[in-house]
Amino acid sequence: MTTPIDYVHGYSAHETRRLGDQADTLAALLHSGTAYPAGSKVLEVGCGVGAQTVHLVTGSPEAHFAAVDISATSLSQARARVRAHAPDAHVSWHQANLFELPFPDAEFDHLFVCFVLEHLAAPRQALTALRRVLRPGGTLTVIEGDHGSAFFHPDSAHAHAAIDCQIRLQSMAGGNALLGRQLHPLVTGAGYQDVVVRPRTVYADGSRPTLVNGFTRNTFIAMIESVREDALAGGLTTPTDWDRGIRDLHRTATDDGTFHYTFFKALAVNPPAG
Repeated sequence: MTTPIDYVHGYSAHETRRLGDQADTLAALLHSGTAYPAGSKVLEVGCGVGAQTVHLVTGSPEAHFAAVDISATSLSQARARVRAHAPDAHVSWHQANLFELPFPDAEFDHLFVCFVLEHLAAPRQALTALRRVLRPGGTLTVIEGDHGSAFFHPDSAHAHAAIDCQIRLQSMAGGNALLGRQLHPLVTGAGYQDVVVRPRTVYADGSRPTLVNGFTRNTFIAMIESVREDALAGGLTTPTDWDRGIRDLHRTATDDGTFHYTFFKALAVNPPAG
């Protein structure tokens, strides 16, 4: 058995809010083109607190979803979130390790995996393992970010250093915050066919206040701010340098600032057996 690593961002109420802000702000960007036919069976792997689940069931109200996560607490929050936003959605909830899923072979028509692989020590092996529960000809959708794609104005070496602290902490935990750029070889190497990866870019400036608040401030900067104590404890930065970096990041969310980040969305097909 391969065990997923600890979730580097933690399970606080602050993180739950951040995930919700991220999903709601980016729903149109990330979920565009993702819709499942009525009656189809869809597995969401690593559903977390249900931030993405809400948008999946909204976009495909007649599909049947199974949502899996390793955390019982997250599943409880996800169930409550979906019940509040889409009480008629067809969702079953399962606590399980994605390497030991409690489903028969070829059980699902589609798999949806969002912001999961970056937290795994063995992402290619995870994708390979997931093929067991996906029917031949079924589709896989994977979405991942890449913190190396973040650039902004005013530019700041201190801000980049703060971001690098999060990247290094995630790497030390066994994950990879730069995984987005690797999606095509990862998915192809796991045995899927017809792999297509496309960038989904977020650009926020003073003319887009919803993105400035929902993404720059409440998603990205909030994520970096959350690792302060771990970065200091690990000797990756000093309090002075950290505070300067966060202060400079917040400048990108002012009227004369801009912020750019790229997500990557992969679509693929599970090939026929044999």
